[in-house]
Amino acid sequence: MLSAWAVPIMIAFIPLYAYFKKVPVYESFVEGAKDGFSTAIGIIPNLVGMMVAISIFRASGALEFFVGLIAPFMERLHVPSEVLPLGFLRPLTGTGSLAFTTDLIKTYGPDSMIGRIASTIQGSTDTTLYVLTVYFGAVGVKNGRYALKVGLFSDLVGFIAAITVCLLLFG
Repeated sequence: MLSAWAVPIMIAFIPLYAYFKKVPVYESFVEGAKDGFSTAIGIIPNLVGMMVAISIFRASGALEFFVGLIAPFMERLHVPSEVLPLGFLRPLTGTGSLAFTTDLIKTYGPDSMIGRIASTIQGSTDTTLYVLTVYFGAVGVKNGRYALKVGLFSDLVGFIAAITVCLLLFG
């Protein structure tokens, strides 16, 4: 019950608190929105660059090449090769990986091993390159190499853990 009311209570509480503290609520909101708009305009070049790179990666056949390289090894571990593209797509694009997962679920069903693994991968990994592009672009970070390494390593661990847990629980 508390969780259902937590957000509405916060939405009501914050403006009331600001009002009693004599903070100009509407003017503060407009100022924040103005800053948000300029931030959005500032990250557009980063987003366009990332979208072009993703398109080139998929259209060039590189995705299929890398999946083909590791598919035989993964099949020996009883990992369905159908979920392997998610390991490459998820760090790159949330929308692309969600579309791929949706297609897998439509094809194999949500209760199939492939559907369960794909869904668990979606929940266990993040869109690392998108996050780095947007957030680092917004604040002007120029050197994000350690964040990239840690983010991609975390995605790899999430990918492996998702597969392992699904194989242990449902396999």
